[in-house]
Formats: sequence, structure tokens, C-alpha cells
Amino acid sequence: MAPCEECIKGSIHKGLPKGTEQIIHGLNTYVVGNTETPRGILVIYSDIFGLKLPNNKLIADGYAASGEWLVYLPDFFEGDPIRLKFADVAIPVDVTKQSSLSFYSGMLANAPSLALWFMRHKEGPTEKVCVDFLTALRRETAPAVKIGMAGFCWGGRYAIRAAQESKMVEIDGRGKVPLVDAVVALHPSNMVIPRDVEHLVVPVSYGWGLEDFGVKIETKDKVEAVLEQERQAGRSLPAMEHRVYTPGRHGFAVRGNPDDPKERKCLEDSNRQALDWFDRWL
Repeated sequence: MAPCEECIKGSIHKGLPKGTEQIIHGLNTYVVGNTETPRGILVIYSDIFGLKLPNNKLIADGYAASGEWLVYLPDFFEGDPIRLKFADVAIPVDVTKQSSLSFYSGMLANAPSLALWFMRHKEGPTEKVCVDFLTALRRETAPAVKIGMAGFCWGGRYAIRAAQESKMVEIDGRGKVPLVDAVVALHPSNMVIPRDVEHLVVPVSYGWGLEDFGVKIETKDKVEAVLEQERQAGRSLPAMEHRVYTPGRHGFAVRGNPDDPKERKCLEDSNRQALDWFDRWL
């Protein structure tokens, strides 16, 4: 499917992808950045539109632009992302051009195919694909090279879970180490609280949208409550931060409207949030 013009609009989402697609640890992966002497490796778990949405590749390009990072955007959906046409229904670039009737009729029309997609991408097998990739990456990566992970929407949940103690992996000569060294989760969706945010062992930066219909802002409070309970119980927690974006409608870090000053700021600031976090911890 050819990318539509609106899919590639925006300050950090403008132009054509610069990287290449390669098979990395069994997954088709968009690769961009410093392949020779990277300061660290950044893994992106995209929203449900995967590699088909140009914005996701352009975000990877933005992360790689400094020349410091090697960036991987794996196809964690194994060739089965949600169709791009649904993006224009659920998260149109310019929401002012979409009527309520158009939104709800579009959602209804897509409901059967969405239900089947969710059946094909249940938590267990979905997480296994992610963990297997990260485990292989961790085992082949030199100890001095840190690994960061950024997750968007659907991918945000699995990026957070990659930061959990239960996902630590045994490495010869090093003992058990975390799958990744730092995580950024932007509008993470479908989370199960408290299970998905308990026992984190690496720094996590969250980004929430004030007007996000898919990830209610109250989720932030629930996450903070879980972390506070762990703190009160005497658990030593890694660094955490929460940023709230206004208006921050769903998909603000991927498909915000670059022609709207407030939404453009969400796009740019969420990009900077991720880069600042990785610069701090990797």
C-alpha cells in the first residue's frame, strides 16, 4: 500500500524513511542509524499499524539523527499489523475534519476485523515474540552497549513489561540482567493494572494524553498508585517520570496534526522526551 500524504506529514514525520529493512533475530526489522560504533541500541515497539505506517519509520529516523544510536523497529506483528485505513478512522491526522457519525460508523464497520485481529494477537504469544527478540539482542550485545526501548500505544505496554524483574535473562558471565536498560512508553494502551507495572527494574518514562480516548488520563494515577504501594512496602524503585500532553488525543506521539500548533508541540515534545530519557540513562 502506498503511503498517503497525510501519513507522512509533520515536523518529525516529514519525508521518506532513510533506513532499510533487514531480518534481525528472526523478525523483519527497519534498521537505521549508527551500525558501526553506536553508543547504544534503541528498539521501538510501534503502535498497531507497524512498519506499514511511515510515521513509525520516521520516528526511528528521528531517534537515529544524532548519529549516536542504532535503531531497530522490528515487525513484532509478524506481517499482520492493523490495516492503515483504520488509522484514518480511529486517529485521523486532522480530527476537526471528522464527524461523530463518521467516527462511530467507521469503528462499527471495522469491529469484526478488529475482533479477529485481537484474537490473533493475544498477550501470551505477542509477548513471546517481543521477549525472544530482546533476549537474542541482549545476548549478542556487548555489555558496554546499552539497550533502550520505546513503545507507542499497543507497543507501550510490552515495552513496560520488558522492564520487569520477571523478564530478566541469564547471560553467561554476567548472571541475570534486565532485557533492556531504559524504557519510554507513550500513550501505552490495553494495560492490566497493577500486573503490567509491578516490579520494574529499569528507569521508565511515561507520556500521557489529557484527551486520550484510548488511554484515559486516570491510568496515570493508577500507575503512580501501584508504584507508591511498592515504595511504601520498602521496594527500591528505579527512576520514573510522568509527562502529560495537552491536548494529547490518542496517538499524539505518532499521528498528531502538525498543522495544529498544540498537536505539533505534542509530536515534538514526546520525541524529545524519549531522546532525553535515553541520553540520561544509556
